[in-house]
Amino acid sequence: MTRVWLPSILFLLCGTGLAVALLLDGDVGTASVILLLFMLLAAVNSPLVFPRSIDAAEARRRSAADGRPIVFWRPGCPYCLRLRMRLGRRARRAHWVDIWRDPEGAAAVRAVNDGDETVPTVVVAGRPHVNPDPAWVRERLSRSA
Repeated sequence: MTRVWLPSILFLLCGTGLAVALLLDGDVGTASVILLLFMLLAAVNSPLVFPRSIDAAEARRRSAADGRPIVFWRPGCPYCLRLRMRLGRRARRAHWVDIWRDPEGAAAVRAVNDGDETVPTVVVAGRPHVNPDPAWVRERLSRSA
């Protein structure tokens, strides 16, 4: 559980440390901007930005029923964040599996990536695609809706 929140916690700690140092120097304005910037980075890198994750078995079951893609991701991954942001509201149509919370999901990603946990790995119709173009994923989501 802590591993999932680690990037966000680190951003908050670093931002707070920098802001305190700037406050001690008397630079209130810069301290406020730095703290807000790091809070924004913490929020964007938190699991809260992503749709609710389900386990890999449930994602496979749902995908077989509705044809929607499965997105294997992990918190703190800039490529996962890029995919999530570029999908916009359509992201909720996909089935999201957090590989840090689901060992079966992590194993599925390693199985198709030569033992590496390379994310995002998107599975469409049973075929894995590693770090696909967000426009391509958007198109697959439109087809399955």
